[in-house]
Amino acid sequence: MKIAILSNGPSNYSTQRLKEEAEQRGHEVSIVKYKDCYVSIEPNNNLVYYNGEPLERFDAIIPRIATYMTNYGCMIVRQLEMQGEYTLSRSLAITRARDKLRSMQLLAKNNINIPRTVVSRDSANIDQLLDQLGGAPVIIKLARSTHGNGVVLAETKKAAKSTLQAFYLTNESGTNILLQEFVKESAGTDIRAFVVGSKVIASMKRQSLDDDFRSNLHKGGSGTPIKLTPTEEKMAVRAAKAMGLSVAGVDIMRSERGPLVLEVNASPGFGIEKVTGRNVAGKIIEYVEHNAKRTVHRDRVGA
Repeated sequence: MKIAILSNGPSNYSTQRLKEEAEQRGHEVSIVKYKDCYVSIEPNNNLVYYNGEPLERFDAIIPRIATYMTNYGCMIVRQLEMQGEYTLSRSLAITRARDKLRSMQLLAKNNINIPRTVVSRDSANIDQLLDQLGGAPVIIKLARSTHGNGVVLAETKKAAKSTLQAFYLTNESGTNILLQEFVKESAGTDIRAFVVGSKVIASMKRQSLDDDFRSNLHKGGSGTPIKLTPTEEKMAVRAAKAMGLSVAGVDIMRSERGPLVLEVNASPGFGIEKVTGRNVAGKIIEYVEHNAKRTVHRDRVGA
């Protein structure tokens, strides 16, 4: 098979691992920097160009779209889809997962347990918002935050109001702002479940190294292998399916009322391989081999 990995970081660990596994299985691999692509849009002649030439045809496309390039990267993926290319992750699914508000709405629609969440554009009604969440402390986050950036713990009502006001004043792009309950029994820890197809292929517990309430590895957190309960495994697979994603990193928090899905990541990092010893890249290539030549079914999740 001819496989293209859409990645602006050819030396990234995840990109290199996918390339390595694909080549070991006899596939021809090209790394395409999608930031250097452009599209030509006209009736019956929609093409993606790369370095000034029409991008060659591939049997499979594996998008690794960076968060800060979501709109442009997904535009390239969408154009390839319109040309009839198989893409491991669909452009619409990626954009869904990148919007935390949209993700929460879809998870709730599919009866998947999530932290209590409210959204408002007015800090004046902070009392009602906090009542909805059971009072302070609360988590305040931008809908398009990533790697723990744009996420704040407000420990008091006064701090929550000040944080909201600051977010509203500096949020020129109009990104939605979410308030979520703070689950104290899980502060600083969560679980990353790596889903491929309909299975969890690896899972780890992430723990902050200090008193930070965020456990992201990008923030210096540590990871250890962990075995999920059957309920957690089913929840992770259902969460990925709710987004329409074939590959996803599902973040889960254990609370007194059971597991809660915090986030579904459309381009999860492969640091979990180093923690668990699981061959995540190999499982992804195996999935591509089994599905690239199948008919692409219409996305039924909804926008």
